[in-house]
Amino acid sequence: MTSIETEGADWIRSAALRAGFDRVGFARIGAWPELGRYRSWVENGYAGEMTYIGRRLEEREDLTQVLEGARSVIALAIRYDTGAATSSAPRAAASGWVSRYAWSRDYHALIDARLADLVGVLRARYPEARFKHYVDTGPIPERAVAARAGLGWVGKNSCLIDTELGSYLFLAEILTSLELPAATLETDHCGSCRACLDACPTDAFAEPGVVDANRCISYLTIEKRGEIPGPLREGIGDHVFGCDLCQEVCPWNQRENRPLAPSDEFAPQPHWRAPSLAALLEQPEPDLRTALKQTPIARAKTRGLRRNTLIAAGNSADPSLLQSVERYRNDPDPVLADAAEWAWRRLRSD
Repeated sequence: MTSIETEGADWIRSAALRAGFDRVGFARIGAWPELGRYRSWVENGYAGEMTYIGRRLEEREDLTQVLEGARSVIALAIRYDTGAATSSAPRAAASGWVSRYAWSRDYHALIDARLADLVGVLRARYPEARFKHYVDTGPIPERAVAARAGLGWVGKNSCLIDTELGSYLFLAEILTSLELPAATLETDHCGSCRACLDACPTDAFAEPGVVDANRCISYLTIEKRGEIPGPLREGIGDHVFGCDLCQEVCPWNQRENRPLAPSDEFAPQPHWRAPSLAALLEQPEPDLRTALKQTPIARAKTRGLRRNTLIAAGNSADPSLLQSVERYRNDPDPVLADAAEWAWRRLRSD
């Protein structure tokens, strides 16, 4: 084990910033009380069908099981907000909404490349140390780690919030055997504000800071594989992949002087920011599958995206979509056929 004093920690922080990260902090691995919340969250059924979370709870609670001999975590963040339109802004009729983190190319590849470069630099300086990095792929309690590392606080919308950058942040971590100085925790600045809690159209917050995935639009349109429960369909509105509502209303994301992400890295692709519902329903399967490659939207798969689009079409009150919807009413996939029947009846009623 190597203990790193302030000078060494400053060097690591500078190396991370040079590698392209906007925030960097350090947390000493330990039995943090907040780690136990993941187990209770799963046991309460709030994880929905995301059984992979429950299978690796022991590692989430004890990060030394992820990297033997780990003593610290280097927590990192990159902003992705380009300042583009919100979901409530006027846009073309009969269009859907995609969460802004998925407007550009897949962030995993971009951030993983930066992590690999940074780890290479760290190994060169500390050859005796061990490192293991993740970006949204391993059993790492990312927001808890980032908060412990002083990058912000976990707000009532369950997102990590930075006082300058807001909450539109990609998080990444490097576990290491280095013993790094612990950060000072950020104060919770949510106060009495409950804008995020009140904005959720499906009442997904079991309590402030706790999301019931079974009711969350992001979960329903990305992770859930079967039919979307009928009572929640209207609340989904025009969301075809993910949801930003609880972040859009957050005052920390509405400040005009907040730093924005470089447009060359996270430039929105117009056809994904507000995609045509008719186009998503009528695009041939091979073409749609190709279009999803190397984008975060591939997580939902073409079947999930079509299902979401049918629900959004049913909520659109746009009769011009009837023909696009009707072709799915007898689809061999019962999930699509069910969503199409629901949407068709809604549009006929409207």
